[in-house]
Amino acid sequence: MRGGPQTVGGLASNFRTSRPAISKHLRLLRSAGLVASENHGTAHVCRLNAKPLRAVSEWVREYEVLWSESLRGLKKYMEGPANQREMDR
Repeated sequence: MRGGPQTVGGLASNFRTSRPAISKHLRLLRSAGLVASENHGTAHVCRLNAKPLRAVSEWVREYEVLWSESLRGLKKYMEGPANQREMDR
């Protein structure tokens, strides 16, 4: 789906999982709003809906900045002169 809309069979051919298992995963992704599908005759064509993923990405990015700053501070503290003397003992 990264390359555009695909049929369920086309998607299933990329995995070592059974087609029913792929269909089950696709149902879950549809219920989460991450996949949209349409019937084209007997084929079910699926496409990615990336909008919800963008919202999650933005949320994670905010926390990434917070954690990066916190971890840099911890590293600086742990590598500081007072802690170096403790580690040498």
